[in-house]
Amino acid sequence: KMCAGKKSYFAVAVCIITVTSMLAVSYLRLQRLSHQPKVIQEGRRCRGKIANSTITALKGNKTFIISSYFDDRESKVTRLIGIVHHEDVKQLYCWFCCQGNGKIYVSKAKIDVHSDRFGFPYGAADIVCLEPENCDPTHVSINQSPHGNIDQLPRFEIKNRKAKTFSVDFTVCISAMFGNYNNVLQFIQSMEMYKILGVQKVVIYKNNCSHLMEKVLKFYIEEGTVEIIPWPINSHLRVSSTWHFMQDGTHIGYYGQITALNDCIYRNMERSKFVVLNDADEIILPLKHPNWKTMMKSLQEQNPGTSVFLFENHIFPETVSSHMFNISSWNTVPGVNILQHVYREPDRRDVINPRKMIVDPRKVIQTSVHSVLRAYGNSVNVPMDVALIYHCRKALQRDLPRESLIRDTTLWRYNTSLIMNVNKVLSQTMLQAQK
Repeated sequence: KMCAGKKSYFAVAVCIITVTSMLAVSYLRLQRLSHQPKVIQEGRRCRGKIANSTITALKGNKTFIISSYFDDRESKVTRLIGIVHHEDVKQLYCWFCCQGNGKIYVSKAKIDVHSDRFGFPYGAADIVCLEPENCDPTHVSINQSPHGNIDQLPRFEIKNRKAKTFSVDFTVCISAMFGNYNNVLQFIQSMEMYKILGVQKVVIYKNNCSHLMEKVLKFYIEEGTVEIIPWPINSHLRVSSTWHFMQDGTHIGYYGQITALNDCIYRNMERSKFVVLNDADEIILPLKHPNWKTMMKSLQEQNPGTSVFLFENHIFPETVSSHMFNISSWNTVPGVNILQHVYREPDRRDVINPRKMIVDPRKVIQTSVHSVLRAYGNSVNVPMDVALIYHCRKALQRDLPRESLIRDTTLWRYNTSLIMNVNKVLSQTMLQAQK
């Protein structure tokens, strides 16, 4: 009897499990169906105005679209990078206009607000829509409703539709230049160091900078190194210049830095082999290799299946100087001369140094500032004897005497070419006192 009892319990358990999994499967199928594109109009031309600013506010001002990208790594979807209010934006729909058959399709978007919001009400979001089967849409519109007039909606070009061959090996993404940025000398030195290390492109999301800095950016744009993405986020949201939320009515942290970084990865997915996420006062310095190309080749060989390489940040306080490389013609240029700052702060007990990254952009789904949130492939911490981030800024450990700092002159390996290149830029932008 006992045996029969056990058997019937077992049968009931099997039955419950079967029913539950059938319900789950049909729920997922329904979910999938509810996100399938549906034809809502036929025989139409697409007439909506094409959005041409970097940040486009949708009606109701709780959703802001940056740009839209084709992503077929799992299924054929359009992925829009945007900023949304994490609670108030519940439903969005993608409207696709298929030029070929004149049909307009609507599909319900999956809104994925990134987990790293740091307490702010607005956060970076992926707005993801399944694309219609027999149409490769070139543009998409976003609406809060599946009904309405498509001609009233701004249209976003779906980038990355055609796979390109890589035009560059390394692209650096600088996520937000703001606060009337005027650290001109250090910026030029960073740019020239990036070029020495093998960077061909630097993408800067520019909120604002000084008049002098504008001249320098113009030089680099004309040279073909810099691409500027205008970033007028403060005309849409109240921005905070700190990264975590203080009860002060601000909407989004650090000038929407995370959204810019995600956009930069997708923007460069088809054209750059690697994307480097760091700030203008940071340089990833290789210790075992002459440049990034040989360093990354070696790191990839040692770490197969890795798509994210994390480098440890080390502070070189701008208040502690060496008397070497005091170049008089540089003294008239505003900003820090990094060649004079070769003392780094020691590690603090129980404090993990933040990291910045070099990533394979085709393997990243979502990134934060110091790590990726979702990616295909592994992340690996690069040991400090291979490379470190030279970060010249205000001291973090202000009370340390000079003798507690570590003298690290790795940067000086590059001094000859760095000085020559910086002088060239200064003379071509007329920032240098003519000899």
